[in-house]
Amino acid sequence: MNKTAIKNFAIWARNKLRADIILKAGLLGITDKEISNPLPQSTDDLQIFDIGTSQPVRLEGKTAIDQRKSLVAAIRAKKLKHAEAFDTVIEEVAYTWFNRLIAVRFMEVNDYLPSRVRVLSSENPAKAEPDFVTNPFDTDLDFTEDEINLIDNLKDNNKSDELFQFLFIKQCNKLNEILPELFEKTNDYTELLLNVSFTDKDGVVYHLVHDISEDDFNIEKQGQVEIIGWLYQYYNTEPKDKVFGRPSGQKIRKEDVPAATQLFTPDWIVRYMVENSLGRIAIHNLKYGDWDETERAKIDTFKSKWKYYLEEAEQSREIIDRFRMEESHKYNKGDVPPYVNSTFLDPCMGSGHILVYAFDVFMEIYRMQGYTDREAVRSILENNLFGLEIDDRATQLAYFSIMMKARSYDRRFLTRKDENGNPDIPKLNICSIQESNSINPEYIELFEELQPIAEKLLDEFIDAKEYGSILNLSITKEEILQLEEKYVEIDNTEYDNFFDSAKQSGLRTIFAPLLKQAKIMAEKYEVVCTNPPYMGGSGMDKDLSIYVKKNYPDSKSDLFAVFIEKCLQLTKQNCYTSMVTMQSWMFLSSFEKLREKLLLTDTVNMAHLGARAFDEIGGEVVQTTSFVLRKSHTENYNGTYCRLIEPKTQKGKEDMFLSCENRYIAQQENFSKIPGSPIAYWVSDSVLKAFKIGIIFKDFASPKQGIKTANKDKFLRLWYEVSNKRMSVCEDGYEKWFPCNKGGNFRKWYGNNEYVVNWENDGYEICNYRDENGKLKSRPQNLPYMLKEGLTYTNISSSTFGVRYSPSGFIYDAAGSLIYVNQEKLFYTLGLLATKVVLSFTSILSPTMSFEVGQIAAIPVIYKPNESINYIVENNIALSKTDWDSFETSWDFQLHPLVQNCHGVKNSDGAEQAYIEDAYNEWKSDCLDRFNRLKANEEELNRIFIDIYGLQDELTPDVEDKDVTVRKADLQRDIKSLISYAVGCMFGRYSLDRNGIVFAGGNFNDVFISGALYPSDNLYPSDNMFPKEPEYSKLKTDDGEIDLSFYPDYDNCIPITDTAYFEDDIVGRFCEFVKVVYGEDTLEANLEFIAKALGNKGNTSRDIIRNYFLNDFFKDHCKIYQKRPIYWLFDSGKQNGFKALVYMHRWNADTIGNMRVEYLHRIQRTYEKEIEREQDTIDNTTNNREKAAAAKRKEKLLKQLKEAKDYDAKVAHLALSRPDIDLDDGVKVNYEKVQTAQDGKKLQILAKI
Repeated sequence: MNKTAIKNFAIWARNKLRADIILKAGLLGITDKEISNPLPQSTDDLQIFDIGTSQPVRLEGKTAIDQRKSLVAAIRAKKLKHAEAFDTVIEEVAYTWFNRLIAVRFMEVNDYLPSRVRVLSSENPAKAEPDFVTNPFDTDLDFTEDEINLIDNLKDNNKSDELFQFLFIKQCNKLNEILPELFEKTNDYTELLLNVSFTDKDGVVYHLVHDISEDDFNIEKQGQVEIIGWLYQYYNTEPKDKVFGRPSGQKIRKEDVPAATQLFTPDWIVRYMVENSLGRIAIHNLKYGDWDETERAKIDTFKSKWKYYLEEAEQSREIIDRFRMEESHKYNKGDVPPYVNSTFLDPCMGSGHILVYAFDVFMEIYRMQGYTDREAVRSILENNLFGLEIDDRATQLAYFSIMMKARSYDRRFLTRKDENGNPDIPKLNICSIQESNSINPEYIELFEELQPIAEKLLDEFIDAKEYGSILNLSITKEEILQLEEKYVEIDNTEYDNFFDSAKQSGLRTIFAPLLKQAKIMAEKYEVVCTNPPYMGGSGMDKDLSIYVKKNYPDSKSDLFAVFIEKCLQLTKQNCYTSMVTMQSWMFLSSFEKLREKLLLTDTVNMAHLGARAFDEIGGEVVQTTSFVLRKSHTENYNGTYCRLIEPKTQKGKEDMFLSCENRYIAQQENFSKIPGSPIAYWVSDSVLKAFKIGIIFKDFASPKQGIKTANKDKFLRLWYEVSNKRMSVCEDGYEKWFPCNKGGNFRKWYGNNEYVVNWENDGYEICNYRDENGKLKSRPQNLPYMLKEGLTYTNISSSTFGVRYSPSGFIYDAAGSLIYVNQEKLFYTLGLLATKVVLSFTSILSPTMSFEVGQIAAIPVIYKPNESINYIVENNIALSKTDWDSFETSWDFQLHPLVQNCHGVKNSDGAEQAYIEDAYNEWKSDCLDRFNRLKANEEELNRIFIDIYGLQDELTPDVEDKDVTVRKADLQRDIKSLISYAVGCMFGRYSLDRNGIVFAGGNFNDVFISGALYPSDNLYPSDNMFPKEPEYSKLKTDDGEIDLSFYPDYDNCIPITDTAYFEDDIVGRFCEFVKVVYGEDTLEANLEFIAKALGNKGNTSRDIIRNYFLNDFFKDHCKIYQKRPIYWLFDSGKQNGFKALVYMHRWNADTIGNMRVEYLHRIQRTYEKEIEREQDTIDNTTNNREKAAAAKRKEKLLKQLKEAKDYDAKVAHLALSRPDIDLDDGVKVNYEKVQTAQDGKKLQILAKI
């Protein structure tokens, strides 16, 4: 099946149908802006509308006029703003016709149309015209004489599309006779808005026929529910994306729940669930019931057909005897086996995938009992299959899928007639849950003495689509039966009174569906099987959230968990619930009470899927499990668990399941031996023993959750955004911004010190951050532990548990929780938590991506201290800190390692000469040594703690390279970081003459002293070089002034151009940096080494370096600085007309104006001179190659000049505004601020982050 083609078509078709329907509605004077009234000259049979075209639009005929009126009424009935109501109706109409087109296509491909004449295509692949357009009178459609004349007239006038549209509507109305739930009569506005064509190669019909292979619809291959389900899911792609892209904190409307939660279940998981629930009922009864050998032989037959059926684990004699007693009481000798009459419910049926496969399994059961296919089909539809859904559209597809499945077993299913000559089509026990909101209370007066019960039923279903099948009904089955009997009486009564007849009609339309759904919801079933919606509590709207908290307090955290409870309620005793859900209920503390309930049922088996079980969902976030529960409690019952989390594809998991790998037998009683009762089916006796004898971690240390600021943009910054003069970690800093542990990437021992938080005045602002009603929004919890030495960890990780040492002075965020422990136990605790031993426990307590405080608190601790542990841990912290501080994103960064490792030899003049390659090789060796030492230390700690816990048979001490969290050398990365350091030196952030940060806020003249002229030697002498400004030549220190070996840029603006037009050209400045650090004699060799490492395009090393600055430096800077750059790039556009870097911490109100006058205007004059020079070459040279080169460069210069002038126009507006910044506001706010003029106009002059 070509899912890509199916997806592309479905997404495109939705937009195409919507666009065509919106156009048709617009021609009727109905738009998302307004509904036009007919002009005064309109009559009963002719309405005229002014829609802004040259001629008014005419709508003729009473039928069309009535259809327009019904469209207007439908929009107004939505009780939404007009634009929303209009869009909702358009969406409904588009999907109605999409459903019908798909259904007709499926039926014609499989030859299921009663007339057996193709509607959308032709039996002859070379023929473009559909067969029923060519031969309409060969179909089973009934035509009046006027319609026959119309057809002939349309054919004679070659109006093929009008004929096709007329016939298609006729065909849909004809199909209403046999498929009434999908093909409702279309004599309403849906017919009026239909706008399809078979001749239009950009139309939906053409693409449906040509874009998707017939094989994908063909039931003999892989058609049926697969294609229908995928089309439904993909059709909803953009609405689903819209819901997930909603603003943070916005709830999901009930109308959007289907799009947000619908997920097509992979076929093999459906088969697993159905075979191990419905199939198990049959096999369990045959295995344990009092059957003879002939009947028992059916077990092997069933198993041969159901390849996803899991054999029940071996049970004790007591359990076997219990099962035999239960099964022997289910039937009498000579009766039909009870499993034939099993009822099967999918309460979230979607497009019907699960019900369709349940149909197949029932057919195997019926056939085994000697039923004919015709008998079986009817009985399955009427007695066995039940379904509920909140989405009307999905229900239509489920209905169609089941009916087509029935047709595949019974060829005359759609054409069979009853004794009156009417289609003999069974009614299905499925429904889309409807609301009672719109029913007229007067209708139920016909129920007379049963009116109070009828009112009770209506009350049950007010806003029912909000809650769907999780509704708990108070009305009893007996009361529903009374209403049903009375309703049949009302329905068969012929009322003489007009008002009673109107009430009767209203009841048929609205009350009958309510009665049907109540009957299904009040029943209990042998099997309840579903893939429920996944929606966290934060996404629920107010009404749903209140209902769930009231009725399902133990599973309120997610809708899927609510459905676990509801499905068990709907299941009969000793029968089966089978589901696929998120796996979080197995482990998270928020589902602990739910787990306690589930431990009172028997888990027959489970396919623990983990991440990527659905090909349509990538990443680690959605981790799932599928399971079969038996609603009974059998002590010491052995369940079978398939651990399929390792394969990273849907197919890989299926293959592992079928290969019988990674299967475990477990008794649920053991789960309660672990704190929180996680469903840890794979744990060994040794691990269970550790939980039994160990100290619970919360009694050994104090794991605490950090503060929740409620507004990270307001209170949190990456440390390099703010002035170091206002950071608590800086010497003499004003204490506003304090280091904050906020989790970060997986890293152990030390590091991830990236954030600072506003903790001024002991966090007064955060601790008093309230909403407009005075309610505290932040959560300033565990304050006594703030600023204390301890441990921290990342609470969300797709890798292993990353715990780190945190010195005193840090605030802890909720994402970087803290562990406080006594000083003498600190290193022991860190060593333990960083080992595979604890990883084996966290995989039990928290196998999701989240390490919650409660789960860490449950880790068992066996405390056996020794000095070697403390020594190794201290060493690991030191190694990790050295690694972290080697890069400039650490506030303790001192000197770039490729500068620090510069050990040159003196030339004849006594100057040191060094090679970057030698410095890099030394750095590479240092990194490798540090990496190997840390790895060896971690393995030794693993060995020590494995021995302490007695887990030698469970674990090995080996550590994979990927889990060692110090970096190895990387030539390109490290050369790029050297370039970044050089840029920092150019701006005065760093200096070759003082380690660490030299300037990051405050007054630049308080640090550097200016006055000296720039050195006269110039690497790029040119007539176009502009005069140099005075330079900063000295650095202030506590001991006085020192001469600088490399001067910072004077005016905080370093141009980046494709040719060296300025004396402070960035490439020239970088070459000077290399020369100062490594010596003049090795300059060219060092530039070659740098260029080779960068790998950019260019003829010379300087060209390559220039191209890197032009194209990649800022991108790399944004990546390293997490989209909070401190070097900002003025950027005119794609032609590289003008670019320049400025240092955020040196910004002032005149930065833009200075850049404009000193650089942007000068570059424009330079381009003009260069253009003149190239033109002179063109005019005077006789060398064609020179002339062509000059013409090419002139063309480029003209583009650059135009771009620079256009850019200047934007810059001028901002220069006059003189925007300044406040470093406390951070990059995000300031970046927008400096690009906003005084009049509020946004002008992008800086490169996009």
